[in-house]
Amino acid sequence: METRNLSYVRDSMLPPEPAPDNSRSSAAWIRANLLATPKDVVFTLLAIVLLAYALPGIINWLFIQASWVGSDRSVCATVVQGGLQPNGWSGACWAFVEDRFAQFIFGRYPLDQRWRVLLTLGLFIALLAPMLIPKAPKKGLNALLLFVVFPVVAFFLLSGGFGLSHVETPLWGGLMVTLILSFVGIAVSLPLGILLALGRRSKMPVIKTICVVFIEVIRGVPLITVLFMANVMLPLFLPTGWTIDNFLRALVGVALFASAYMAEVIRGGLQAIPKGQTEGSESLGLSYWQTTRLIILPQAIKLVIPGIVNTFIGLFKDTSLVSIIGMFDLLGIVQLNFRDPSWISPVVPLTGLIFAGFMFWVFCFGMSRYSAFMERHLDTGHKR
Repeated sequence: METRNLSYVRDSMLPPEPAPDNSRSSAAWIRANLLATPKDVVFTLLAIVLLAYALPGIINWLFIQASWVGSDRSVCATVVQGGLQPNGWSGACWAFVEDRFAQFIFGRYPLDQRWRVLLTLGLFIALLAPMLIPKAPKKGLNALLLFVVFPVVAFFLLSGGFGLSHVETPLWGGLMVTLILSFVGIAVSLPLGILLALGRRSKMPVIKTICVVFIEVIRGVPLITVLFMANVMLPLFLPTGWTIDNFLRALVGVALFASAYMAEVIRGGLQAIPKGQTEGSESLGLSYWQTTRLIILPQAIKLVIPGIVNTFIGLFKDTSLVSIIGMFDLLGIVQLNFRDPSWISPVVPLTGLIFAGFMFWVFCFGMSRYSAFMERHLDTGHKR
């Protein structure tokens, strides 16, 4: 039998070559994203013209003509307004933000006790960081410490315990209140929303009816109404002599409100799972709860990550509504300082609102970017 020489046949694949340099350069990115079509060229030019018109004035007002240091309105007001600035509109009053920065963060929390807030924040970051890192070990223990142990420790640290002096919640405020409300709302709304979504899909009429009524009633009213009811109406149904702290009422109202919206987000993910997943698990002998916990929920939650994070972002911004019950979050404490006679100036309110808006944007943008990261990390079913 004739033997053929196959030495010219390659028995291994060539390693992948890097993309051409001209496709990875800045010029290539500009051509692909800004100048790909005539319409893109027109919109790019319009954007450049708009930025060239508006950006110099914005930068000039925010940074160049801004007042950075001072103890009262004189550094931000013009001479005509009784200040030190030359006649004409002065720049941003960052001196106001610098002077009241501690109050914006801690509210009216006692000065000598603010280390308790910083310690609580440090514990929170130490527990949250490994929770957000996918490859960090011992996730179960980390979750137990973050969502069960930490809230108890934080409560005693902030309000008083372990031999510490008592600090009433009306003294809490600023970014501290915003973060506490957001954390509690997020930590409670996700598991409660999952239970409500499962209950709404239940075949038991009583459970399904209770969940449907709760979700539709809560979603049918604005958050400000829920907070008003929790603050004004709830004490009327309590026995004589009983009372509930205003801040606790706000926590419960925000958590329940977010849970109703979270339930519908989770239900959308559950409905997107093919019925064959449930049938396949039943054929293997798995129970309902095993099927739900091990097969259905992990897939459903992965599908609705954008909706979950969108609900979290909305909850973070809605914390500003707690001012209706006398609590002052970051935005509320900033607005409260506008009334201070020593800082009354035309530019102070705008500067304060820009600062508050920037702080909200930083946290919301961070949640958005982490959401995108988790989507890429969990998108294993469509990778090639």
